[in-house]
Amino acid sequence: MLITLLLFLLSAVTIYLACEYFVNGIEWTGHHFRFSQSATGSLLAALGTALPECIVTLTALLMGDAPAQQQIGMGAALGGPLVLATLGYGAVGLLLLLCMNPEHRTIAGEVQRETARDQAWFVGIFLLATLLGTAAFTGKSWLAPLFVLAYLAYARRELTRADSHEAPLPEPLKLDPAAEIPALGKVLVQTLAALTAVALAAQMFVHQLEDMGELLGLSPVLAALLLSPVATEMPELMNVLIWVRQGKQRLALANIAGAMMIQGTIPKAFCLLFTPWLLDGTMMLSSLVTLLAVLLLWWGFRRGRM
Repeated sequence: MLITLLLFLLSAVTIYLACEYFVNGIEWTGHHFRFSQSATGSLLAALGTALPECIVTLTALLMGDAPAQQQIGMGAALGGPLVLATLGYGAVGLLLLLCMNPEHRTIAGEVQRETARDQAWFVGIFLLATLLGTAAFTGKSWLAPLFVLAYLAYARRELTRADSHEAPLPEPLKLDPAAEIPALGKVLVQTLAALTAVALAAQMFVHQLEDMGELLGLSPVLAALLLSPVATEMPELMNVLIWVRQGKQRLALANIAGAMMIQGTIPKAFCLLFTPWLLDGTMMLSSLVTLLAVLLLWWGFRRGRM
C-alpha cells in the first residue's frame, strides 16, 4: 500500500510538471498557427490531453467482447464527462475563490457566453447518447458516425472563431527562454516531449489508482466510472490549474469545454460500434448527474453569473 501511495504521488507531481511545459508549448503552437485562444484551448490542448481517456475506452472495448469488459469500456466513456463537468469546473471556481484577488476572479462576459455555447453543444450531444442508451434496436451502431461528425462540426466552428482582441504573447518558451518568438521546431519538440511525459505519468497514475480501487473493494465498473477518469483527466485538470493561476481563464475554460466535447463524441462512437450501448442504473445515474451539472453551468454562464 505504501509503495502504491508513493508511486501515486510521484506520478501526480510528474503530470503537473510536464503540464507546465505542455501548456507553454501549446500556447506557442497556437500562436504560430494563428489559432484563437479559444481554439488553442478547446482543440490543441484538449486533443492532446484527452487521448488517454479515449485510449482507455478503446482498449477496454477491444480486449474482449465479454459483458463485463464492455461495461468497463462504457463506464470509462461516461466517467470522463462526469469528472470534467464536476471536478474540472469546480477546480476553476475554487482556485479563483481561494487563490485570486477579487479583481482577478472576474470571468469576462465574452468568455462566459462562449462557454455557454459550448455547454449547449455538449448537452445536445450527451442527451442523445443517454437516450440511445435506454433502448435496444437494430442498427444502433450505424449512428456512431453521427457523433464523429458532431465533433468535426464543433472543431470547424472553433477554427473559424476569432478573438475579439489581440491575445498577448505567451510566456517565453521554457526550452528557449531567450527567444522573443521561438522557432516552431523547438516549440513542437517541447510540446511533444511534454505530452509524452504526461501520457507515461498518466499511465502510471491509472495503474496506481486501479490498485487502490482493488484495495478499497470497488468493482471494475465503478473503478472505470469513478477512479480511472480522475486519473486520465488529470492532465486536463493540471492544465486548468496552471492557466487559471496565470490568469488565463479563457484558455482554461476552453480546455475543459473541448475535452468534454471529445469525451462526449469519440468514446461514444466507439461504444456504439463495439457494444449494445445499454446503460445500467449506475451508468444512468452518472449520466443524469453530468447533465444536471452541465445544465447548471450553462444557466450560470449564459446569464453571466459565474
